[in-house]
Amino acid sequence: MRVAADTPYARASTAAADKAAGGHNDGAGKASGARPAPSVPEPAVLAQARVNISDGQTVGVGMPISVTFSQPVPAAERKGVESWLRVQTSSGTRGAWSWVKDHNLLDGQRVDFRPSTTYWQSGTQITLSLGSHGARRFTIGRSLLATVDAKTHMMTVRTGGTAQRIQVTTGAPGTDTWNGTMVVMDKQPKVYMDSRTVGLGDTYHGYYYWAVHLTTSGTYVHQNPRANTEAGHRNVTHGCVGLASNGTAQRFYDRVRVGDVVTVTGADKDTVAAGNGYGDWNLTWKQWLAHSETGATTTA
Repeated sequence: MRVAADTPYARASTAAADKAAGGHNDGAGKASGARPAPSVPEPAVLAQARVNISDGQTVGVGMPISVTFSQPVPAAERKGVESWLRVQTSSGTRGAWSWVKDHNLLDGQRVDFRPSTTYWQSGTQITLSLGSHGARRFTIGRSLLATVDAKTHMMTVRTGGTAQRIQVTTGAPGTDTWNGTMVVMDKQPKVYMDSRTVGLGDTYHGYYYWAVHLTTSGTYVHQNPRANTEAGHRNVTHGCVGLASNGTAQRFYDRVRVGDVVTVTGADKDTVAAGNGYGDWNLTWKQWLAHSETGATTTA
């Protein structure tokens, strides 16, 4: 099932900013030294910046740091904005900012930070400083990676060294599930879904339970009554990943947290866009850096 939805962003704190310094790219692709102080005045857009992670929150290994602005940042000013967004980590993470076209926003209204070639390391402590407009401190929790195979109708959930296989049903032909890597945006015990909000006519409307939100366009993993007979056998949904109501859906809901990773393979559909939720990991590192103004940094 799908429902038009947007993720609420928490407004940046007004606490005193940390003056955390990380590494910077020396132009030869290597991280070097302490990141220099910004060479431009603090951008006014930081005053209204919104951050997707709350102060003190623990998130999954796939959650990028995402900062959105009340108005588009002109291309000529984006390097200055990046230079004022300081990321400090306890694990010396190599990563970069990149400008992402958000599903619901204009170009230049969202910039994300993610590690280079893999997800965050569990246990990493992170501080994001937004100039004089405060700081956020948060933690990367245990790793949970779920892989959905639309062809075999199975989902494998890996946590640490354990793996569990769960029968699922994904999008039926014509309403296929997005391929690619998605990140849990939020989750709710029940969500009202209406097919008319996503252009599918009057095919469904009502509450669906144990809803784990994956994309802004409305992809969820949730309980679906049809999964009681079809999971593991056929794909019958309108684009979501359906789980049975025998406790399977609730158990998955209880296990996952915001920032956990769900990857779909084998669906007859394109790869989800980077800005449709947190599809950042669908871009190669080279593609990611192509939209960065300050390049790769090694945080410290």
